[in-house]
Amino acid sequence: MSESDEEVPQLPADTLAALQEFYTNQAARERELQEAMQRQDVGKVELEEDWNLSQFWYSDHTADALTREVLDVTGPSGSVACLSCPTLYKRLREVKPDTSRAVLLEYDQRFNIYGEDFVFYDFNTPLKFSQPLQENSFDIVVADPPYLSDDCLTKTAITVKFLTKGKIMLCTGEKMEDLASRLLGVEPCTFVPQHTRNLGNEFRCYVNYKTGLS
Repeated sequence: MSESDEEVPQLPADTLAALQEFYTNQAARERELQEAMQRQDVGKVELEEDWNLSQFWYSDHTADALTREVLDVTGPSGSVACLSCPTLYKRLREVKPDTSRAVLLEYDQRFNIYGEDFVFYDFNTPLKFSQPLQENSFDIVVADPPYLSDDCLTKTAITVKFLTKGKIMLCTGEKMEDLASRLLGVEPCTFVPQHTRNLGNEFRCYVNYKTGLS
C-alpha cells in the first residue's frame, strides 16, 4: 500500500468549526487592539493574558478593592507604583484624580500604550528602569511578582524598598508568606485577591501598615 492510500486523520467538523471561530475572534481582537492603539484610545484597549509571562488578571472585584485601598493611601495628590500588576494600574488610571500619579512597571511591552506612565521593568535587574525613577518617590508600592519563587520575590523586594516612601502592598502566593515577611515586613490582611481564572495556588494580600482592606 502506498502512502497516498493511507487514511489521513481529520478533525471532526465541530472541532474544525470551533478552531476556526477561535482564530476569527483572535484576529478581530488584534484588529481592534491595533486600531485603538493608532487612535491612542487606551481606555478601550483590552489586552489578553500572556501565560508565557505568567500573567493572570485580577477579577473586577479585586481590581476595584485594591484601587479603593490605594486611593485611600495616596489621597488626591499622592503617587503609586504598580509592579507587575497591570490590571490594577488600568483601573487606577480610569478613576484616580488627575492630580495623583500612577506608574506601571512591567516587562510586557504591549503596555507601552500607556506612554510615560509605562516603565519597562525586568525583576532580574531590579534597579534598572527604562526611565529615571527616584528613590523613595512613591507613597505606596503595590507588587505582584510574576513567579512564586524565592529568587523572583527577593529581587522584586529590592525594587519595592527602593521606590516606596514606606507603605507596601504585596499580592502573591500564600506559600511566599514567610519570605515576604522577612524581606518586606508585611503581614497578611483578610482580603483575598481573586483572578479571572482559577489558579492552582492560594493567593493572599500582604501589607506593612494598618488597613481596612477586606
